[in-house]
Order: sequence, then C-alpha cells, then structure tokens
Amino acid sequence: MELNDSIIAITGGGRGLGLAMAIHMGSQGAQIALLDRDTDALDSAVGLLKEKGITAQCFAIDVSDEGSVIRTFDAIESAMGPLDGLVNNAGIVRDGLLVKAKDGEIVDRMSLSSWQQVIDINLTGVFLCGREAATRMISAGRHGVIVNISSISRAGNQGQSNYSAAKAGVAALTVTWAGELARYGIRVGAVAPGFVETEMTASIREDMLKRITAGIPLHRLGQPENIAQSVAYIFTNDYFTGRVIECDGGLRI
Repeated sequence: MELNDSIIAITGGGRGLGLAMAIHMGSQGAQIALLDRDTDALDSAVGLLKEKGITAQCFAIDVSDEGSVIRTFDAIESAMGPLDGLVNNAGIVRDGLLVKAKDGEIVDRMSLSSWQQVIDINLTGVFLCGREAATRMISAGRHGVIVNISSISRAGNQGQSNYSAAKAGVAALTVTWAGELARYGIRVGAVAPGFVETEMTASIREDMLKRITAGIPLHRLGQPENIAQSVAYIFTNDYFTGRVIECDGGLRI
C-alpha cells in the first residue's frame, strides 16, 4: 500500500504510540483518523498533526462498545471517505497477581473488574474495530490493511494475567484474520512491542524499570518511533500478512 493519500484510522491515537504512528505515517502523506475516548488528548493531538502539515481528524470512541464503534466508523467515512487502513492500538493495563498470599493467608486477588476491563478494551475492542474496518473495506472494494498491536507479554508475564491473555488473543486474531481476509485483498499483521518509553512505562517504579532495562540486550527502552516504523513497514510491504513483528530490543520475558 502507498501511504500517500491513504486514509488510516488509529485507535488510542491521542498520545503515546498511537500519536507516534500518526506522525510517522502522516508525514508520508497518509490522512489520519485519530480515535480515542479522551477528547482533550484528541484535540491536542490533531492540533499537533496539523502544525506538522498532516491531514487529520479526531473521533471520540469507546472501542469496547459495539454501537460506539459502528457510529465512529460511519463518521470517518462521512468526513474522510472510504477507509484504507486501521491500527488497533488502544489498550490499558490493570496489573496484579492472580492470587497474593502472606504467611499462608490470602491478602489479594486479581478482581473480576480488572480482568474484564482489560479484556474489553485490549481484545474485544480489537475484534469490534477490526470487524468494522474489514466490513467497510470489503464493501468499498478497498484492498486495505489492518495492523494489531500485541505485546511481548503475549508469551505470559507475571502480574499480567489479563494483559497477557488479551495480547495473546490479539496475536491469534491476526493470524486468523489474515487467512480469512486475504481473498478480499486485505492484509493483516501485528507488532509486539517490548518496553517502550510511554506514559505506561513511566508509571513503573524506578528500581523495577532499571532491572528491566538491564535485561534488554540493547540496554535501553524502545522509542515510540521504533514501533511506528514497524507499523509502517506492514502497511507498505504488500507481501506481509499473518505475522507478528517483535520490536523489543531482543528482550525475552
């Protein structure tokens, strides 16, 4: 796919990785639809993109709500035209051990709400947005691209039962959709970031972050631009589908 003049929607686009993707692909001529539930972040992000000469519009969305997703994709088509690409980037964390005990007594457990919130946004949201994008690409006859953001944690990571399960599911959806949608000329790929300098990693305790960084073969956290480059590669390489790019500095959890 040529990025120039393509219309690409990015969920979780108001900040962090999503905004970096918007800047990277927008600078190559893509028209960006930024999707996020934080309207203030969206307004700020679109303003930044326009300052850089990038065509962008913002759309408020709750990716875990089917009605919200359908209305938002309707709005994108009305305002910008048929969709060429989607990046399923929206995600949250609600970390915690499955069960925590001290001296044989249970002191904490991962709550059902912490499990459900992460699954709703990180997995169900990917399903809903991916299904909607694919439906509209097929209806419009667009040979589009869907990129899902998985994670190094998809292999399993202590304290992240919910997040790991969701990101493993995202990787599985990528392979499944690539096989199902190829007949319509739609490619599907994924990127699995390692630890990247974002607001999410900024919340990690400093001593823990130092230990994590020491374990990365490149001895540094990734930058949002590194992930944006990986996403753009999937869009522009017309023989790439059904695979997950690991961009993690060589770290293995």
